[in-house]
Amino acid sequence: MLKKKFFKTKSEAEVTFEFSRDDIKSVELAGEFNEWHPRKMNYVKKDKVFRTKVRLPKDSTFRFKYLLDGETWENDYKADAYVPNTFGTEDSVVTTRKSA
Repeated sequence: MLKKKFFKTKSEAEVTFEFSRDDIKSVELAGEFNEWHPRKMNYVKKDKVFRTKVRLPKDSTFRFKYLLDGETWENDYKADAYVPNTFGTEDSVVTTRKSA
């Protein structure tokens, strides 16, 4: 799930990425915004969710995916959109526009 926070005085948005599934032990976030280098997401026991925040430029669109347990790629179940990739699957998309 994606949560977005927009700043009036900055040209960026803070995007909170969240992923929850009972059968996994670790989640990493990778996308165009970090050159597809997986970044570990913290597990929040109280909410039973993996979560991380990333600041991204406003009015931009980025592809991303989650890496589960270091071996399986998964899309965000509530991404802004999905687009085909060169591997024959789809990537999740996050858009940093207030209307998205």
